[in-house]
Amino acid sequence: MSKPSDRAGGAFPDVPFPGRERLLAGIDQALAAGDCRAVTAALRGVLCELIRDPGVRLPDCVHQPIEDHYARRELYRSPEHGYSVVAMTWGPGQGTPIHDHAGCWCVEGVWEGELEITQFELLERDGDRFRFRSAGGMQAGPGSAGSLIPPHEYHTIRNADSSAIAVSLHVYEGPLEQCSRFEAVSGEWHLRMDSTLRTDEAA
Repeated sequence: MSKPSDRAGGAFPDVPFPGRERLLAGIDQALAAGDCRAVTAALRGVLCELIRDPGVRLPDCVHQPIEDHYARRELYRSPEHGYSVVAMTWGPGQGTPIHDHAGCWCVEGVWEGELEITQFELLERDGDRFRFRSAGGMQAGPGSAGSLIPPHEYHTIRNADSSAIAVSLHVYEGPLEQCSRFEAVSGEWHLRMDSTLRTDEAA
């Protein structure tokens, strides 16, 4: 999560794939639901429905893992509403440390495979030292979707499978190019570190 962005600046990403317009129309409609809780609830429904729709197929590149890190490919960024759609590809055993979403809400849907998702509760803070406790985990399979709404935005994601990849689709309130990650130092205490998020090529 700490590698620099590879995407050239300038144009907003807009990667074609079958069913793209249906997906974006569903996201746009969900944004009209009201406050962030209503919006994320509506988006969860949109993702759950479209993940199961055979007419919506993510681009072939998202099914290709990258050996040394989970792949993070931005497929679309809305010039009107500002949200960002990112596909992530998780090779066997790949995952994240505890991290936040820089104050942005997010809805995440599992497109392929299974992901192990663990939420964390912030108990205490001392400067850049944060004390977390696990607030429960789940195995998320294809067609499932969840959301994070600040300040409840701390979690880990991991593909625990030893042989199969997993693919997830993430809709962020705005472009998520930086966040904080938290490295364990002692017991429940973790050290906060700034992280610039890598963006891999989508083609």
